[in-house]
Amino acid sequence: MKVLMLTPYVPYPPSSGGQVRTFNLLKYLRKNHQITLIALYKNPEEKKFKEFLKPYCEKIYLCERPAKPWTLKNIIKAIFSFHPFLIIRNFSNELKELIDILLKKENFDIIHAETFYVMPHIPETKIPILLVEQTIEYKVYQHFLNSLPFFVRPFLYLDILKLIYWEKFYWRKASTVAAVSPIDEQMIKKLQKNIKTTIIPNGAGDEMFVEKLPKKDFLKPLLMFQGNFNWLQNQEAAKYLALRVFPEIKKDNPRVSLLISGQNVSKINYLKKEGITIFEIPLEKNEMVKDLYKKATVFVAPIFGPGGTRLKILAAMASGLPVVSTKVGVEGLDVKDNIHVLLARDEKDFSKKINYLLSNHNLYEKIRKNAFFLVKKKFNWKKITKKLETVYLTIKKQ
Repeated sequence: MKVLMLTPYVPYPPSSGGQVRTFNLLKYLRKNHQITLIALYKNPEEKKFKEFLKPYCEKIYLCERPAKPWTLKNIIKAIFSFHPFLIIRNFSNELKELIDILLKKENFDIIHAETFYVMPHIPETKIPILLVEQTIEYKVYQHFLNSLPFFVRPFLYLDILKLIYWEKFYWRKASTVAAVSPIDEQMIKKLQKNIKTTIIPNGAGDEMFVEKLPKKDFLKPLLMFQGNFNWLQNQEAAKYLALRVFPEIKKDNPRVSLLISGQNVSKINYLKKEGITIFEIPLEKNEMVKDLYKKATVFVAPIFGPGGTRLKILAAMASGLPVVSTKVGVEGLDVKDNIHVLLARDEKDFSKKINYLLSNHNLYEKIRKNAFFLVKKKFNWKKITKKLETVYLTIKKQ
């Protein structure tokens, strides 16, 4: 099948959740399909990653979008436009013109759009469109809005309303809308009736699976959180972990330390203090991630923001690292409390669960073994891609 795939990021290196998702799908799709990839980039240096994607794509086009979102131009456009800021900041005239040209000269069987905010680039067409919603975007921004001072909220609430309108608008334009979890699919159906939906879940990268569960250090345990800190949910989780959870744990376990790692850690460097390491993982050193997971004793994810499924948690499970998170943090992962993960409500609960896990080796082994086999069975990209191919065929026949 000839597929035109659009992404709002260059899917290499596989560091952020979206990049991990697209890169792994491309690896398996290439066996049976011809993929033309169009990806947006923010910085010219990202163009060098095109070489790493060539083995998986028939053709690759990279189009520029604004490097910095909060420019005066973007803000003014968002204020005086019917479109929300998310669409404004990700819009590229170059991409829109390119798609027009490609659709006129080539015959694609399907258009695969990752995220609704690349949809404004697609002209009216009879080619079926699969729109994948990696998260329900307006819910993410609504959560962030609720954390701001009350006097700021009215100015941003209008943008949330625009986000809701256009997100639903592009769901209706798509032939099928794919969510990454049953919860997200239910939300989409509730918000917009009479549209076709499916689930194409996230998975753990092949490189994250260990051959056997590694030994861990319980004398000097290392807690870990990993993420791309451009994302608001990750910033919120890191702050909560460093300022509220970690001090509580230290009261009963003074030997414990904390590692917060990932991309764009400059946004959370202020959290660094005794016992807390903030570590930037260079874009081209993504293999470091597996090494860090191997050194850590417990993966702690105090995530409170809604939407999507957490690839960082799936990666921890695949690497044999037990997870302590919130109910929201593991939504869509088909895990059970005290079986595959431990769930906590607040900082005292996190401290209690983590210290109990570190002192109870039988529970520790049970949790990580159950989680590892669940991810291996259900959240591997080979199986996920087969489901995606079935969706392609279904949409083509409609």
